[in-house]
Amino acid sequence: METQQFHWFWAWEDEKEEAYLREMALQGWHFRSVCFPGMYTFLKGEPRNDYYRLDFFTDQKEKETYLQLFEDAGWRHAGAYGSWQYFCKTARNGEAPEIFTDNESKQRKYGRILLFMILFMPMYVVFLTRVNEASNVTMKTITCVIFLFFVVYTYAMLMLMRRISQLKHKP
Repeated sequence: METQQFHWFWAWEDEKEEAYLREMALQGWHFRSVCFPGMYTFLKGEPRNDYYRLDFFTDQKEKETYLQLFEDAGWRHAGAYGSWQYFCKTARNGEAPEIFTDNESKQRKYGRILLFMILFMPMYVVFLTRVNEASNVTMKTITCVIFLFFVVYTYAMLMLMRRISQLKHKP
C-alpha cells in the first residue's frame, strides 16, 4: 500500500527531513519519492531501523562514480529530487550512520547549494526587470509573484549562509 504526505522542508533543514524519513521508516512507511512541493510517497512495510541522509550533487558526468562510492559504503540510493540525493542505510549495533562525519564536509554541501542558487540569481533579476517593463495588468501580477519568489529566494540564500557560519563555529 502506498500513501502520500505533504511536508515542507527548507534546504538548510535537511537534518529535520532526515529525521522525518527515519520516523516514517520506524512506523513501517518507507520512502519512495518526493516531488515539488514537498509531496512524499511512502510504501507500507515492516518497521525498519533505517536512517536517511541527504546530499546535494550536481555533476551529472560523475554521478555513476558518486553513487558507487555510497553503495560501496553500504548506502542504498533511495531516490533523488533535482540535485538532492536521498540515501538509506539500516542501523547496525544502535549506531546512527553518517555520510558527513565533520562540519567542514557539511559546510561544503551547503556551499554547493548556495553556489547553485547564486548561479541562477541573475536569471531572476533579468526576468524581473524585463517583465516589469510590461504595462498590462496580467504582467504586473506576474511581476509581483516573481518579486515575492525573489524575496523568498534571497531569504533562503541568507539562511544557507547562516547555516554555513553556524557549522564553522561549531566544535
